[in-house]
Amino acid sequence: MQLETKKLLEDIRVAADLVFSFIRGKSLDDYRRDAMLKSAVERQFTIIGEAIRRLSNVDRAVVSQIGDFRRIIAFRNVLVHGYDGVSDDVVWDVVEKDLAILIQQIQTISLDDETKN
Repeated sequence: MQLETKKLLEDIRVAADLVFSFIRGKSLDDYRRDAMLKSAVERQFTIIGEAIRRLSNVDRAVVSQIGDFRRIIAFRNVLVHGYDGVSDDVVWDVVEKDLAILIQQIQTISLDDETKN
């Protein structure tokens, strides 16, 4: 695996871990009321989406192992360009339903690479 691919996968993993650390013990209502929490979570999702977008340019074989990579990039684009239409419910839903799956996929990709070396 290319060094750039490894770096981007690590960026995704770190950003996802940060989201989980930010929301630990928080509810959707907490999220709605806390502008700093919302900003922090959205920033990390922006990093995840941008890293996946870059990964799609660097290593198509690896990015294809991320199930919803196109949807993740589209989510990033909404956060960046459609910031005024971002739904707190949608962001929270992604945190609760999709983020753990993404982390699992990144870990599998990384472990597969380690076993090849």
